[in-house]
Amino acid sequence: MPTSKYLKSLVISSLLFMGVAHAADIPKEVTRFVGELGISSESVRATPAKGIYELLVGTQIFYITADGKYLFAGNMLDLATKENLTDTRMKGVRLNTMSAVADDQYISYNSDKPKHTVTIFTDIDCGYCRKLHSEMDGYNKLGISVKYLFFPRTGPGTESFNKAISVWCNKDRNTALTDAKAGKSLAAATCSNPVAKHFQLGSEMGVTGTPYIITEQGDTLPGYMPPAALKRELDKFKAAAVQLEKQEISKR
Repeated sequence: MPTSKYLKSLVISSLLFMGVAHAADIPKEVTRFVGELGISSESVRATPAKGIYELLVGTQIFYITADGKYLFAGNMLDLATKENLTDTRMKGVRLNTMSAVADDQYISYNSDKPKHTVTIFTDIDCGYCRKLHSEMDGYNKLGISVKYLFFPRTGPGTESFNKAISVWCNKDRNTALTDAKAGKSLAAATCSNPVAKHFQLGSEMGVTGTPYIITEQGDTLPGYMPPAALKRELDKFKAAAVQLEKQEISKR
């Protein structure tokens, strides 16, 4: 998992460029707009761009002009530093969102010598999810631990959704998930389960396809990647995080 120092650095970094705007500092036009949408004013932040405010809706970022006339989405870039400010902010949002998920709400395949941990939204009937899972030993041997959340793309009440519930309700969830992803039939089962919460969380985070990989630093990776390729990417993200942590320390 990411170090507490890194997480603190990332949160501080995102707050620095998206300064928290107190209610009195938010233009009345913006306050009126978010009020009409039923969104808390606490979801509004100032940005480094004069007259532009950030609006966080769930885990999605939008920008609104101070006069309340224009709402838009996209990446805000700092041309001086070349930093994607929206991306930096989103990493913090993702990590904050994922921190609310308890460890016992995942199905995990842990490496004996962990170097990285990824969270993956998965669909039992997704072809590339099955391919990724079939190479789990390869990921684990390279020091990559995997934590699964369910995201049956067909939605609640469907066969894929019910399969996820049956896996969760099995006494041996790890074996059941491996069997299900191998195309084996599982006995239908029901119990108290987090599948609907997983699906809702994925939807709020903008997941549309699987596997959807989230790194310890809050970055996302699109789709399946072979073990060696994934490790290279994770090594890069970790190195960048270490560099950021050093920069934050040097500023103190």
